Amino acid sequence: MAHPHSNYQDFESLREQAVALRRTGLSRRQIRDRLHVHNNDILNRLLEGEPPPEWTKRPNAKDDLRERARELRLQGWTYDQIQVELGCSKSSISLWVRDLPKPERKRTPEEASAIARRGWEATLQRREEERQHTKAAAWQAVGELSDREVFLAGVALYWAEGAKDKPYSRRERLLFINSDPNVIRFFLRWLDVLGVERERLRFRVSIHESANVAEAEGFWAELAAVEPSTFQKATLKKHNPRTSRKNTSESYRGCLAIYVLKSADLYRRMEGAWYGIVGSAREADHQNRT
Repeated sequence: MAHPHSNYQDFESLREQAVALRRTGLSRRQIRDRLHVHNNDILNRLLEGEPPPEWTKRPNAKDDLRERARELRLQGWTYDQIQVELGCSKSSISLWVRDLPKPERKRTPEEASAIARRGWEATLQRREEERQHTKAAAWQAVGELSDREVFLAGVALYWAEGAKDKPYSRRERLLFINSDPNVIRFFLRWLDVLGVERERLRFRVSIHESANVAEAEGFWAELAAVEPSTFQKATLKKHNPRTSRKNTSESYRGCLAIYVLKSADLYRRMEGAWYGIVGSAREADHQNRT
């Protein structure tokens, strides 16, 4: 439907047409194309006060919760009670029921505080369940890793955490240090994929002088499946009284340093593979942009 009002001089006539189209169930885009009105501000003015047809409204996953929250509010429930019942946030409840009358207070401040605390605990529990569910799903999605996948992941891990060669200080050898037992386990698996025997490894614990060194060495030796007697003398960190240490719990085992003897060629393979990963990522990014 073309119209002669290219400059929108006869606004009221155009608005009548827009309103009529709206009431027949047309969307904003359909009205825009019918009337050739491509200015959003003008289109908004033409349709001002006219609600959109039901079919254009997007379904809201929280509609059912909203309706239930309103029902409970009308029954005199407080925000805390509704939160415990429905497991949704107070901010959402407030938004949904703010036009409804406030229920008469029927409990003491202590009782209200206890309900609020239970509501917050329920929220924290729901968040923790969601957190664990997401982690578990991601864990299952990984599945079994091939040796190639372990190799590439190990290369990225080493480049982030291992000692690296510098032009001003040639250190072409594998030296890795970390305090996370799972990281150490994966690094040892990576060395297995590379064909490195345990006899080529040297271990050293780096730990604060106030910690139990023998216990820490026993822990790391068991994890690496070697004898504690094979460990080199531990590196002890002096305590600085001006700092507040956080790692003082019983689970503190310091860091384990792993040296790989005769590993210059392995280091070069690792570094070359890392830059291969970087180059491949850049190429993929370039292809996505063109």
